[in-house]
Amino acid sequence: MSLILASQSASRRAMLTAAGVPFEATFAGVDEDAAKAALSDLSPRDLADALAELKALKVSARMPGYLVLGSDSLVALEDGTILDKPVDRADAAVHLQLMSGKRHDLWSAAVIAENGQAIWRHVERAKMHVRPLSDAFIETYLDAEWPAIAGCVGCYRIEGPGAQLFSRIEGSQFTVLGMPLLNVLDFLRVRGELPA
Repeated sequence: MSLILASQSASRRAMLTAAGVPFEATFAGVDEDAAKAALSDLSPRDLADALAELKALKVSARMPGYLVLGSDSLVALEDGTILDKPVDRADAAVHLQLMSGKRHDLWSAAVIAENGQAIWRHVERAKMHVRPLSDAFIETYLDAEWPAIAGCVGCYRIEGPGAQLFSRIEGSQFTVLGMPLLNVLDFLRVRGELPA
């Protein structure tokens, strides 16, 4: 297998490992803040796709001959506001308050590049219904989860205590974890990288 994951995300690495996909992971080296500023006119869906592509292409340019998987996730409130990773615990509390009692969209994109060209892509949305959260719950939650969630858009790890934030989730758990894994696996089978 010649798959390179253009990410150091523990969640994405764990998904590929659990699925039995051989890969190597490398840091993409993308300035996400600068990229988001330059691409701020895009919809949340298209922004997730563009960031995933940027990561895949950057690594693919320096690693010819490999399939390079770039992935990105974004949280968008119903009014279109994009929530990024929290800058500190207080910011995480604000994010949780903004999401409390409302639905938000979590967009996860995956792009595979080869020899500096994007050759495959898929974007998926999960609809995340957050139950009303009391200030006391938010503080208790952050006591347990901060700083582990500092690198998580939406301030949650769905595979852990973050499940307590939700009344309902519509969409794939893999999408919520940060990558449309089933679609990635399908592409790898079509390419002959995984057994059919």
